[in-house]
Amino acid sequence: MNKSDLIDAIAASADIPKAAAGRALDAMVDSITDALKKDEQVVLVGFGTFAVKERAARTGRNPRTGDPIEIAAAKIPSFKAGKALKDAVN
Repeated sequence: MNKSDLIDAIAASADIPKAAAGRALDAMVDSITDALKKDEQVVLVGFGTFAVKERAARTGRNPRTGDPIEIAAAKIPSFKAGKALKDAVN
């Protein structure tokens, strides 16, 4: 399912126009992104939790030459599925 398919599903399920469903989806994604930028968690009970995790710096290897390279520390977004979502999938 891509973004336009998701917008169609939201519009059909909520009985709203596709334009409004698209704006609602964009607003939700923007709100989650803004919260993650502020290092906040977004918890949707039953669905899951969006959070930011710290990845430590480490030494890797260049696959072509085998030389060691330093990989910088980074913040990465993560998602942990909630119980209801896990149960629905299984």
